[in-house]
Amino acid sequence: MSSTETVNQGNPWMQAGRLVFVALYAVALLAAWRWGVSNVQQVSADKRAVVVRMGSLSRVQNSGLLLAWPKPFEQVVMLPSAESVIERRVEALLRSARATQADISGIDEEDPTGSSADTFAGSGFLLTGDAGIVQLDVRVYYKVVKPFDYVLQADHVLPALDRIVTRSAVAVCAARDLDTILVARPELIDNDSNIAEQRERLRGELVQKINHALAALQEEGLGIGIEVVRADVQSSLPASTVNAFNAVLTATQQAEKGIADARTGAAWELQNSTQNADRTLQVAQAQASERVAKAQTDTATMLKLAASIKDKTDPGLMLRLYRERMPAILSKAGSLTMVNPKDDARLIVQGAGK
Repeated sequence: MSSTETVNQGNPWMQAGRLVFVALYAVALLAAWRWGVSNVQQVSADKRAVVVRMGSLSRVQNSGLLLAWPKPFEQVVMLPSAESVIERRVEALLRSARATQADISGIDEEDPTGSSADTFAGSGFLLTGDAGIVQLDVRVYYKVVKPFDYVLQADHVLPALDRIVTRSAVAVCAARDLDTILVARPELIDNDSNIAEQRERLRGELVQKINHALAALQEEGLGIGIEVVRADVQSSLPASTVNAFNAVLTATQQAEKGIADARTGAAWELQNSTQNADRTLQVAQAQASERVAKAQTDTATMLKLAASIKDKTDPGLMLRLYRERMPAILSKAGSLTMVNPKDDARLIVQGAGK
C-alpha cells in the first residue's frame, strides 16, 4: 500500500477530530460568554439591584441596564424599589393550630390527656391594661431603606421583624384597656370621645414603637434595613369571651326590653288611674253640688222661721210648720205617749200614730 493511500484513509478521522475540537471550542466560548454576561440584566421599574463585590457593597442600581462582573467576582441581589411597600402578616400573634383545634373540639389530638394544655393555653392572647385578653391580627407594611443591611441580614430580616412587632404589640396592649383596643362596648363612643380617639391612635403608636426598635438595632450596628410605614390591626375577643359577651348583651337587651315594657305598662296604668280619678272627682263634685242644693232647700224653711221669729213678721209660721211636719214624724213611731203639759199628774195614754 502506498503512502498516498494511507493519508487518504486517515483524513476522515482527522476531519472528525477537528470538528469535535471546533465544537468543543465553540461550546467553551459560548459558556464563557454566558458566564461573562450572567450578571448583565435589565432591572425593572419596581426593582433595584444591589451589587456585592467580594462581600462588600459595591453599588445600588435602580431600574435600567445593569452591567456587573460575573460570579464569584460580583453578586447581584434583586430588591424591591425604594417606593415599594411589602406586606408582612405576623403569624406569631395568631392562635396556634393546636390551640385552635383544642378550642373547637376541646381535645388536643396530639395530646389527648391534656398534659401539654398549659403550653399553648395562652397562645394568641395579649393581656390588656385592665386585665382583659384580646387577640390581634397584625399586618405590617414596610420599605427597604438600607439595601446593604437588608442583604447582609438576609434570612434574619423577617424573624427579627416578627419579634419586634410581637414585643411592640404586647407593650401597646398593656398600656390600654380593652375598650380602646376593640369595640367591646360601642355605647361608650357617644359618651366618651376620648376612647374613640385612643382607638384610632393604636395603629400609630404601634408603628412608632416598631420603628423605634428598628432604630435601636441600627444604632447597635445590627440594623435589618427596613422601616415600617403602616400597620393594620384587626382585634377580636376569644371565642369563649365572645359567647359570654353575647350572653351578657342578650341579657342586657332583654332587661332593657323588660324595663321598657314595665314603663309602658306603668304609663298606661297611670293614664287609666288619672282618668278614673278625674271621673271620681267630677262625680263627687256633682254629688256635692246636689247635696249642697238639697241642704240649702231643706234649711230655707228653718232660716225663714228663724227670721220670722227674730223680726216677728209671721207668728203663725211655726204652728203651720208643726202641723205640716209632725204627722210625717209621728207616722214613723211605733207607739206614742202624750203628756199634758198643764197637768203632769195625769197621763193621756194610747195615742198610736200610723
